[in-house]
Amino acid sequence: MDFELPADIRAKLAELDAFIEAEIAPLERAHPQYFDHRREFARTDVENGGRPKHEWEELLAEMKRRADAAGHLRYGLPRELGGQGGSNLGMAAIREHLAAKGLGLHNDLQNESSIVGNFPIVIMFHRFGTPEQKQQFIEGTITGKLVVGFGLTEPAHGSDATWLETTGRREGGNWILNGVKRFNSGMHCATHDLVFARTSGKQGDARGITCFVVPANARGFHVDFMWWTLNMPSDHAEVTLKDVHV
Repeated sequence: MDFELPADIRAKLAELDAFIEAEIAPLERAHPQYFDHRREFARTDVENGGRPKHEWEELLAEMKRRADAAGHLRYGLPRELGGQGGSNLGMAAIREHLAAKGLGLHNDLQNESSIVGNFPIVIMFHRFGTPEQKQQFIEGTITGKLVVGFGLTEPAHGSDATWLETTGRREGGNWILNGVKRFNSGMHCATHDLVFARTSGKQGDARGITCFVVPANARGFHVDFMWWTLNMPSDHAEVTLKDVHV
C-alpha cells in the first residue's frame, strides 16, 4: 500500500507553512499572553461566566480574515462557495500537519479555530437548506459575521446521538420543542442554534430525528450557563427549551 501523499496535498502543506511564517506567526508573537502560561485567563472572561473574551475572539477573527484572503480558509468547501473542493484525504493531512505544530494561532482544535476551516454547519446548509437559509447563513457563517450554535448532546445522552429526550411535535403550522442540550457549542454569541430533536420513531432509531434552526431569542429558549471545562474559555452552554415555537 502506498502511503505517500499526493503531490497536490504536499504542495498545499508547504504553502500553508509559508503562509503561517509570513502572516500568522508574527501576529501570534505580537500577542504572547494568549499563548504562554497566561493563556487561560487571558482568553477567558471569568466575570462573565467563563465566556471567551472579546479581544481573544477578535484575534481569532483577524487570523481567519487573513487565511480567507490568502485562499486557505475555505479549502475544504465546494468551489461554488469559494472553496477548493479539498478532499477528505487533504483535510485529514492538513489537520494532522497543523496539529503537529502544537497549539497556536494557526490551529487550535479546542475551539475548531484554524487557518483551514472545518465548516460542518456550512455543508449542512449547502446540502439540505432552503434557498432562503442558504442565502441567510452560508456566507455569514464562513466569514464569522454569523454564529450558528450546534445543539446535539444532552445531559443523559452524548455518545449515542440516536437517544434524544428533546422532542418536537407539530401544532398547527409550527413545531413545539421541549428539552435540554448540554455542551451546546457557540451559544455565547450565536444568533441561531441547530437543535436536534426526536419528531418520530423510538429511542435508538436513526430515523425520526430532525434538525431545527432555532433563533436564540425565541420565547422559551434559554442559555442557562457555560460549562467550565479543563481548557477555558468555554462556549459550551447548557440550553433549556420550554415550548419553543419554530
